Amino acid sequence: MSHHESNETDDQELREAQIAAQKEIILKQILSSEARLRLNNVKLVKPELANMVENYLISMASQGKVQSQITDDQLKQILLSIQQPKHDFKINRR
Repeated sequence: MSHHESNETDDQELREAQIAAQKEIILKQILSSEARLRLNNVKLVKPELANMVENYLISMASQGKVQSQITDDQLKQILLSIQQPKHDFKINRR
């Protein structure tokens, strides 16, 4: 690996660390401590789901749609709605 490549890797890692830090700051502001604990627990079991929820929460916050801290119960509802598979309904005609 050349010196130039390692610099690019370092830059990429730095950017990712900065993005992760910004996400943490936003999530701390919009989630109650119980909700944050739940999200961290979800992250251990289902990191993809936790990531989708984090991105959803951050986009809601950036659009100004989060008026108060999100409670544990609200987070449960968000987790359920994101987890639910989209059903295809078939109409059987007789």
